[in-house]
Amino acid sequence: MKELLLRFFIGGVVVSSFALLGDLLKPKRFVGLFGAAPSIALATLSLTIATDGRQYAAIESRSMFAGAVAFFIYASCVCWILMRFKPPALRVALTSMVIWLGAAFGLWFVILR
Repeated sequence: MKELLLRFFIGGVVVSSFALLGDLLKPKRFVGLFGAAPSIALATLSLTIATDGRQYAAIESRSMFAGAVAFFIYASCVCWILMRFKPPALRVALTSMVIWLGAAFGLWFVILR
C-alpha cells in the first residue's frame, strides 16, 4: 500500500510539472506530449531504482529508449503517408502499427536480446 501511495504522489507531481512546462511553451500542441510520456517514464524509473536497483532500471531505460525509437519510426511513416497520399488517418494509423511492432521487435532482437 505504501508503494502504491508513493507511485501516486510521484506520478502526480511529475505529471503536473511536465504539464506546466508544456503549458509554458509554444505551440500549445506540446502540452499533451510533455504531460504524458516523459513524466510517466521518469516516475517509473525513479520507483524502479528505489525498489529494484540501478542495474535493473538501466535495463528498463534501454527498453524505453528502444520503444521510443520504434514509435518515432512509426510516427514518421504515418506522417509521410498522410502528407503524400492523403488517405483517412484512422486507416493509416491502424495499418501502420505493423511498422511499429516490426521496429520494436527488430530493435529488441538486434539490441536488447
